[in-house]
Amino acid sequence: MANRLAGKVALITGGASGLGAAQAKRFAEEGAKVVIGDLNEEMAKGVVAEIRAAGGDALFIRLDVTDAASWNNAIAAAVEAFGGLTTLSNTAGIIHPGGFEEESIEGWNKMVAVNQTAIFLGIKAAIPELVKSGNGSIINISSLLGMFPTAGNASYCATKAAVRIMSKAAALEFVDRGVRVNTIVPGVMNTPITANVPPDVLKQQTSQIPMGKLGDPIDIANGALFLASDEAKYITGVDLPIDGGWSVGV
Repeated sequence: MANRLAGKVALITGGASGLGAAQAKRFAEEGAKVVIGDLNEEMAKGVVAEIRAAGGDALFIRLDVTDAASWNNAIAAAVEAFGGLTTLSNTAGIIHPGGFEEESIEGWNKMVAVNQTAIFLGIKAAIPELVKSGNGSIINISSLLGMFPTAGNASYCATKAAVRIMSKAAALEFVDRGVRVNTIVPGVMNTPITANVPPDVLKQQTSQIPMGKLGDPIDIANGALFLASDEAKYITGVDLPIDGGWSVGV
């Protein structure tokens, strides 16, 4: 199959690296015009250059996902450049360890701002254009820890669980206005964030994955591609685990 996203305009947050960059490249391969929203201009422009070199169409927009005005500017820039917006992938996110006793209020607030409030702001800013498209898709990235929490990750588990419920609420709210909202639930992925996980912890996590290995960013990108495409036109409000089977045995 080719051009599965022909005619689509996709804004991907956190598109400078990791899961976001993989989505940006994959979407462009399938014909979407891609807008990369990120704070890391150098890395984001590198992804844009890769996409253009491969014959795709992409641009970088500086986006602070925790700021409503920044969101409005990003949506306006996407519409000005490509004539509209059909697809939003809320991929930007952060993680830091900390249980209820260790986590600070500053750490909690930052996690909520980036992982949860940012998705609310993104949906709020993008929905008018997505509705105009008549065939909009929102993809929110949660985490397996948003389904099956672990000790020592209070704020991360809470925010990623919130992403799933927010997505379902939005799916019901916009189902009759031509916008689908779905959630991808990654397991442990081979991303820059994983490089910061202690080797013994990573080995223990990997041992729990039935497939016996970490996922790659392209695995998330392919799932997002399906949900963004018209192949998923009858799918909304779902959680799609991409985790090597980990969630089956939890």
